[in-house]
Amino acid sequence: MCLAIPAKVVELLAADQCVIDLDGVRKEISLALVSDVAVGDYVIVHVGYALGKLDQDEAEKTLALFAEIGAAANFHDA
Repeated sequence: MCLAIPAKVVELLAADQCVIDLDGVRKEISLALVSDVAVGDYVIVHVGYALGKLDQDEAEKTLALFAEIGAAANFHDA
């Protein structure tokens, strides 16, 4: 199964690279597949690559759903 996650771009780097933030975790990824990305944009990330841009409202809704799923899974494991 593949999973792509929305993450916020917090820093643009050289050579089509950027730093993203996902709930406090920062990671360097490639922007080689996406154009016109700015700090503050949300991108869909899969295996170290941004696959596309996502508007902020949609990204926040998706991240909230992931958090809800994680909380439910933790509840059932307890």
